[in-house]
Amino acid sequence: MKQTLIRIVLPVFTLIMFQYCAAPVAKTNEERIIPADRLIKKIEGNRRKIKTFRGTGVINVESSNFSGTANFEVLLKKPDSIKVSIYGPFGIDLAHSIVTKNDFKFYDVMKNRLYQGRSSDNILREIFKVDLSFDDLIDAFSGSVNLTDKLLREPDEYQAGASLYKLSYNEPGGNNKSVFNVNAENLALESFEKLDSDNRIILESTYKDVKLFDDVPVPYKTDVKYTRLNQRLSLEYRNIEINKDINKLTLRLPNDVNVISW
Repeated sequence: MKQTLIRIVLPVFTLIMFQYCAAPVAKTNEERIIPADRLIKKIEGNRRKIKTFRGTGVINVESSNFSGTANFEVLLKKPDSIKVSIYGPFGIDLAHSIVTKNDFKFYDVMKNRLYQGRSSDNILREIFKVDLSFDDLIDAFSGSVNLTDKLLREPDEYQAGASLYKLSYNEPGGNNKSVFNVNAENLALESFEKLDSDNRIILESTYKDVKLFDDVPVPYKTDVKYTRLNQRLSLEYRNIEINKDINKLTLRLPNDVNVISW
C-alpha cells in the first residue's frame, strides 16, 4: 500500500514542481526581451546623460604613416569642446590640443609651437593621425556611438538572445549596413560594425571593461579599427570621472610661443 501511494504521489508532486518552477522562468525571460525602439532610446539616452567626461590612461594609434603609444588625459564638455593632452615618459608634456566644432589649438610643447585655425576633418587627421570627424572624436573618447538617426527607425534585423541584443540597419542609399551588439544584462554597447554592400567590414569598434556611473555604462577600453584605411585607435582608461564640473578648457602657453595659423 505504501509503495503504491509513493508511485502515485511522486509523479504528481514532480509534475507540480516542474510547472511551478518552469512557468516563472519562461515569464522572466519573456519580460527581459526589450523592444528594439525602447532599446535604442535607452542606449542613446545613456549617451546623452554624459555631459562632461574626464579620463586618464593610455592611447595607442596605428596607421600606415604613424604608430605610437603614450599616456593621455582627455577633458570633454559636450557638445562642443574637447581637450586632449599627451605625455611622454616620466610625465613629460608632449602636446596639448583643444578642439571645438569651429576651431582648434594644438600646442607642440617640445618645439614650442602653437598651431591654430578652423577645424576640419583634415586638421583632425593631422592631430590625431586617424580619420575622425569632430562627432566621431567625441564618441570615441567617451566610448559611445551617436544613435540619433536610429531613434525613429525600426532595425532591418533584430535578434534578442539571452545575453546579447543584435540590431542591424541598412543605411540610406543601400550601400552600407550598421550592426550593433548590446549586452542584455547592463544594456552596454559591446561592439559596432559598419559594413559595405558585400558585408565587408569598413569600421569596427569594440567596448570592454564596462563600469556603471549613475546607471550609465561606460567602457574603460575602446578599440576603433578603420579596416579599409588601415587605421586603429585604442584607448585604455585608468581613471574616469563623469558629469563633474570642468572649467573652461584653456592652454597654458609661454610668452615666447611661436604661433602658426593653419
